[in-house]
Amino acid sequence: MAVSSIARHVATMRVFGRFIESTDLIERNFAEFLVRPKTWQTVARVMGIKQVVKLLESPDPAHPLYLRDRSLLELLYAGGLRATEIASLSVDALHLDLGVARVMGKGSRERIVPIGLPAVAATKQYVTELRPNLLRRDAATGHLMLSRTGRPITRVVVWQIVGRLAKRAGLRHVHPHQLRHCFATHLLAGGADLRTVQELLGHVNIRTTQVYTHVDRSHLKKVIKKYHPRP
Repeated sequence: MAVSSIARHVATMRVFGRFIESTDLIERNFAEFLVRPKTWQTVARVMGIKQVVKLLESPDPAHPLYLRDRSLLELLYAGGLRATEIASLSVDALHLDLGVARVMGKGSRERIVPIGLPAVAATKQYVTELRPNLLRRDAATGHLMLSRTGRPITRVVVWQIVGRLAKRAGLRHVHPHQLRHCFATHLLAGGADLRTVQELLGHVNIRTTQVYTHVDRSHLKKVIKKYHPRP
């Protein structure tokens, strides 16, 4: 198991031990001898900007769901959305005239995410030209992303769409969350401050966001080259 999984299981056993001790089922909590291992953060795998552009341009214009797929990819990258967030995103939560989306994240925490002009343009075209044709009259839904049958897509389908398009772009091991990693890393590399990126990602703890500061080393190289006496 991963260290994080072991730590979670140990925590569960310690709580269970306290419970059965409190109910007098045992005389002493056996789990108090368990030591929780220290966890560490893994560095996210991030694509370069050229690879991201290649993925964003991968949808086939001849495909019946081309407009939906293009909008989906643009929103994932433009807003750093999770697969679940874009699957549950409603049309009413989009304010394309303002270039923002109201996203419901983990723990039912809501955040306002700005989206760029390419995402706005792609989504406008999808909502205007394709979504009305997908929408079922007998089962109307407010969800933005619809399947061929007019039903809201799930997070699993989002993973399948991204995987299919990544394969078409000649990219390997690409998943929706990787676009979220790219969103955060590219913002920080471009000069965005950590607190702003934390807000955009919807992280409660800034330590979760800090992992992205270790991914891109281009800024560190520039600083060393500019200020070190022997670069």
